[in-house]
Amino acid sequence: MTFTSWQFGIFVAIVFAAYYLPALRAFQVQLLVFASLFFYGYGQPELLALLAVAVLGTYLFLLLALRNRQLWLPAGIAFNLALLAFFKYKLLFIDASPSLVDFAPLDFLLKLPLPIGISFFVFHNISLLVDLTRQKGAAPTLTGVFLYIIFFPQLVSGPITRAEMFMPQIKPKYVADIPFVEAAKWILIGFFFKLYVANNLNEMTSHMSYPLYETLQTQDRWLLVFLYSYQIYADFFGYSAIAIGLALLFGYRLPINFNLPYISSSFSEFWTRWHISLSTWLRTYLYVPLGGNRHGVWRTYLNLMIVMGLGGLWHGAGLSYLIWGLLHGLLLVLERPLLARLASIDFAVFRAARITVVFVCVTMLWIFFKLPNFDHAVGYLTGMFTPNTNPNPTKLFYNLALLYSLPVIIQHLGLRPLSEGRLRWAEPYLYGAMAALMYLEAGPETSFIYFQF
Repeated sequence: MTFTSWQFGIFVAIVFAAYYLPALRAFQVQLLVFASLFFYGYGQPELLALLAVAVLGTYLFLLLALRNRQLWLPAGIAFNLALLAFFKYKLLFIDASPSLVDFAPLDFLLKLPLPIGISFFVFHNISLLVDLTRQKGAAPTLTGVFLYIIFFPQLVSGPITRAEMFMPQIKPKYVADIPFVEAAKWILIGFFFKLYVANNLNEMTSHMSYPLYETLQTQDRWLLVFLYSYQIYADFFGYSAIAIGLALLFGYRLPINFNLPYISSSFSEFWTRWHISLSTWLRTYLYVPLGGNRHGVWRTYLNLMIVMGLGGLWHGAGLSYLIWGLLHGLLLVLERPLLARLASIDFAVFRAARITVVFVCVTMLWIFFKLPNFDHAVGYLTGMFTPNTNPNPTKLFYNLALLYSLPVIIQHLGLRPLSEGRLRWAEPYLYGAMAALMYLEAGPETSFIYFQF
């Protein structure tokens, strides 16, 4: 059940109606937990047992760590990382030979599909353990822990919400407190970017896959890389926006996950604007514990490479993901000595040049993200710099490519007048146009890209 399905619309309407019934106000948390379990188990009920093990195991380690943090906090983190490693990276470590697969329990576990959203709820589990044991307060209730970890708007693809931000929000909710206008804006924007932008661009960028890309002309390879850059932003921003809007309807505020990342003038700035909840999590729970920038220049560089490399592997057990992360780490390392000097050069043309360089580099690296098979990624990249003489190239419609990319471009370059209030009168027409376009020109249904993580 995806956010864009009619089943999900009915599901949200029923849960919302029951959630605010005065007779059920005392059971709002339990209702959201039950709804989230239904949402997660819809279509894959066999994975509910794994989710229960992850949450109950984390809660047990939390209770123990509140008594002895030094011993049980590392154990709880190891428990969650072991779950993630087995289900996401099991085939890297386990030889699925017949002699092993004949062992029934292992055969069953090996055949389980990758649990949707495991990367996200494992990070929530670790945040819960670290934040609450650091505060040394009273143990939260089991239902509160369940809600934080499996709250359905953020369960599958985030945003990754820190426990110290979410847990204090668990209290009775009232209809009068709902920011309906704000929630509606987030939801509408999210659906627009997913249905109109991402789904339509997906039809074109599907030609980036092997062996389809071998039919492309050189200039079309370049075009599709930039289209994919717009697509992945629209897809993930769309999900995050819908999640934020849905959470507001139920009285919870999730963190902003994107802040116009494609106008970043440095790679470090890009990671403060792109997937903000992930980069914040990596900085808080990995980069800082490794020492951050407190132990000299070379140790700082090493820490950046480690964090970005692991951030790449977090997305998937493939060489392409590792290379993607390491190259981002390398860019962060290379620019670090220059940032202070570049900051002193402040004029429009130079800033535009910096934004262009960052955007092009980030876009080129999306090739390794789009093509998890490293050989395919290298093959696509090589073809971008090799003339193609294929007599029957794939036909791409450049005018449609521009139309579907335009919302991302306008959002990044043209929102300041609107945010400053000078074009506030145009807001209703803008949202009306988005609603019409996402209804009349929605692309073919596709799952959200980050569902695979």
